[in-house]
Order: sequence, then structure tokens, then C-alpha cells
Amino acid sequence: MPAEDDAAPLDQAAQQFMAARPQLFGIAYRVLGSAVEAEDIVQETWLRWQKTDRSDIQEPTAFLTTVTTRLAINLAQSARMRRESYVGPWLPEPVDTRADPQVGAERAEALDMAVLLLLEKLNPVERAAYVLREAFAYPYKRIADILESSEANTRQLVSRARKHLAAERREPVSSTAHRRLLEAFLSAARTGSLSVLEEVLTQDVVSYADGGGMRGASRIPVVGLEHVSKYLAAFAPRFWPSTDVRWVEANGRPAVLVVSADGNAKALLCIDVSARGIERIMWVLNPAKLAPYVASLTG
Repeated sequence: MPAEDDAAPLDQAAQQFMAARPQLFGIAYRVLGSAVEAEDIVQETWLRWQKTDRSDIQEPTAFLTTVTTRLAINLAQSARMRRESYVGPWLPEPVDTRADPQVGAERAEALDMAVLLLLEKLNPVERAAYVLREAFAYPYKRIADILESSEANTRQLVSRARKHLAAERREPVSSTAHRRLLEAFLSAARTGSLSVLEEVLTQDVVSYADGGGMRGASRIPVVGLEHVSKYLAAFAPRFWPSTDVRWVEANGRPAVLVVSADGNAKALLCIDVSARGIERIMWVLNPAKLAPYVASLTG
């Protein structure tokens, strides 16, 4: 009989964990910018939940959220050091948001690739505070408890994060306008049309190519309309022939998956668009980041 007695509480624990899982992943992913690392955090949270004396825990989701957030902050602190030695520009690992447009959150805040990239400049505690408030609508008091901080300090953390994003990014456009500009950009990039590129790109546009050190990917961001246009036109003949494109969704926005003739994913193209035009071009080329995303499309 003891085995059955043990099984019942564990079944309940598993149900409670699975109910909270989308939210746990959503928090960890936004704090880390990596789906693989977020899955590791969620798995570690589950292991801790199994070993915890759950008899006194009144709110399982609150407990699980606290564990996940603190683990994500700790990992983000070491990830920052690893990213300093990353070869070339670092971009977030994309996620397919068709099945869960909010990725476990109250709203789809802090999910856009450009926002995740900008959040990298915050320290992990500021980032966690912003994510819990803006994406998950947690009260400041609750966030303060999770971060083991004061409510006043938590408000300051969120305020600093908001100001940072407001200073770095213009208001994005609708998904329809986003796709329209991405279509125009894709056509111009494939043909190397400088005139069209100059129409759709902003004066201070930045192009990031995350290849993780792979040959052919620019090791530094390319900045400015003239440089980016010439860069795109120059590599068009080498990059686009014998490729096909698939329209997909990544991080809540239309995106383009570039596939080689043998059917392998070559790049994921994402852009950040304001009323002025294309502000950022983000090329995810690193196979380690592409593989999980492509797997999720067919899963």
C-alpha cells in the first residue's frame, strides 16, 4: 500500500506542475533569451518540486514561479559571461508562437526578438522584474517577494527597464504592416536591389548576423543605411541562389525561414519595424539555435 500512497501525491504534484509549465517556460525564456536554457530551468524546477515537502504549500504556482525565476536569474548571470566570449553578434533563440501566441503569459510582452535583444543590456534582476510585471501582470508586492527585494526597489527596477526600452526602440507597427515591409525587404535582398533597400530601411538601421562563429557571417553588426544596403547587395549572389523561403512566425511576428536546396534550414530572418521603416535586421544563422526552432515547426 505505501507505493500507492506515494503515487497519489506525486500524481497531484505532476498535475500542478503541468498546469504551471507554460508560464514557467515563458518566464525563463524571457529572462534568458534561450529556449534550450529555459527548458533546462523548467526541468530543474520539476526536480526540486518533486523533492519539496509540498504539504504546507498553499499556492503551488506561486512556489514554482519563485523557484523558476530565481534559477533563471542565476543562470542569466553566468550566461552573460559566456556571451561576452560569443563569436559575433548574439541574438535570442527564436520560438514558434503559433500554438501559444503569448508563450504562457498574460500578454505577449517581452517576447519580440528585438525586445529580448535589448533586454540583454539589463542586469538579470531588472530583466526578471520587467518580465514578471509587463508580461505576467504580477503585482509589485509579489515580484518583490520573488526577488527578495522591497516593493519600492522593485518599482524602480521595472521603471529603469521601461526607460531603457523606450530610449532604444521606437513603437512597432501592426503585424500586417510588418509583413508587408518584410515582403518588400525580402524581394529586394534576394535581387540585391539597392534602390528598394534604401526605401524600406531607416537611416540608422542595424543588421545582426548570429552565426556563432560560422564562416561567412559578419562578426560585427553592420550599421547605417549605406553600409547595410551595400552589404546585403554584395552577399545576395552568394546567399540566395538555390534557396527557398517559408513564411513562419517567430516570437509573435511574421518571419522568413530560408531553406537550402537539400531542405536544411539556412537562416531565420526577422526584422524590427517602426513607422519609419526597418530598424533592425536579425539573421539567426547559428545551427544550434535554428535546429530547435525548426523542430518545433514540424512537432
